Amino acid sequence: MLDRQLIRHDPEIVRAGALRKGIEAPIDQFQLADAAWRANTHELNERQAEMNRVSKSIGQLFSEGKKNEAATAREEAQNLKQQIQNLEEKGRELESELRAIELAFPNLPHESVPDGSEPEENVVIREWGEKPCFDERPVPHFEIAEELKLIDFDRASKVSGSGFAIYTGLGAKLVRSLYCWMLDFNVRESGYTEVLPPFLVHTDSMIGTGNLPKFKDELYKATDDLWLIPTGEVPVTNMYRDEVFDGADLPVKHCAYTACFRRESGAAGRLTRGILRMHQFDKVELVKFVLPETSYDALERLVADAEKLLQALGLHYHVLLLCAGDMGEKSTKCYDLELWSPGEDRFLEISSCANFEAFQARRANIRFRRGQGEKPEFVHILNGSALAVPRLMVAILETNQLASGDVVIPEPLRPYMGTDVIEKP
Repeated sequence: MLDRQLIRHDPEIVRAGALRKGIEAPIDQFQLADAAWRANTHELNERQAEMNRVSKSIGQLFSEGKKNEAATAREEAQNLKQQIQNLEEKGRELESELRAIELAFPNLPHESVPDGSEPEENVVIREWGEKPCFDERPVPHFEIAEELKLIDFDRASKVSGSGFAIYTGLGAKLVRSLYCWMLDFNVRESGYTEVLPPFLVHTDSMIGTGNLPKFKDELYKATDDLWLIPTGEVPVTNMYRDEVFDGADLPVKHCAYTACFRRESGAAGRLTRGILRMHQFDKVELVKFVLPETSYDALERLVADAEKLLQALGLHYHVLLLCAGDMGEKSTKCYDLELWSPGEDRFLEISSCANFEAFQARRANIRFRRGQGEKPEFVHILNGSALAVPRLMVAILETNQLASGDVVIPEPLRPYMGTDVIEKP
């Protein structure tokens, strides 16, 4: 959510920023609702001031023996009390309408974000490693997984339908090894504090991170007020909803393993075969709460933290700076890490690392105080995947496949897997 004062006093800046993302900001709706809310607030303040004046006069009139005038003043006070109650109720309704409009505003792109509206206009910042070479066409991950009995797609489809997987044997162990290793690495090497949050959250939590109301159709609803999380960002961010940090405690850095649940509506086909697009998948998420003046440096370090994992696994990737129109509504600046998939012969997104500035903090009311007695300010919040398990598994299977059909396990995972190679049966 944007600063209300920014929308109120600099609407053209907001309009232009939203248009960089290809979004028409509801400026006119906001101005009408804001005018009504401000008029109601002004009238309420006048009635309250009048109520205070009349209430004070009643005792004075009685003390002066002016009983008739005092009775008249008491009737006037009763009338004013009812008017105030009506105005307060109307004010709550107008505030609710105004907030609903404010929730429709996107975050504004940072000045360093390039213009553009298509993925092709994203900028490659750097590339790490080299594309692996094979004597023959590399086998795609779903064929490797079936050959090595790592994933049972048919039984998963029988149990839950398309877009799900049952990992079996060393496949299940590889999934577990990946998220356990990533958690350990993020804690040990990058200084994050691990948390294990709930996988179900209520509506306020979804609103706090910007998933509702905009992305309702992409989410799974469990009950009237519980939703399956699309990412660990949601519960970890909302841990601190309606709280005030001591500024001396910032930054606060968390990593969390969660299962994630997304509708991923779209046509099935070659580009979505196997475990490339899943309704349920495992992921390790990084979330940072930082001082506003440090958030862009914190973003660069967040990207580096995710990169260290890929480098430790020896996987080829590149880093993209997303253009404004491909960035999503919540971010002010976003980098995507894309991992090379030999079997797909293309890069696959493995992580998005974004700065939201105070956008989520305003929605979730997460603040900090620089010193005792100072006015609370909104924190800046960042998050990134480090990393999503399915596509990481895709790259490992495809990059480390041998002509024999075996797959070599990356060295950091061997203590977790208890083997150096997944051998063909």
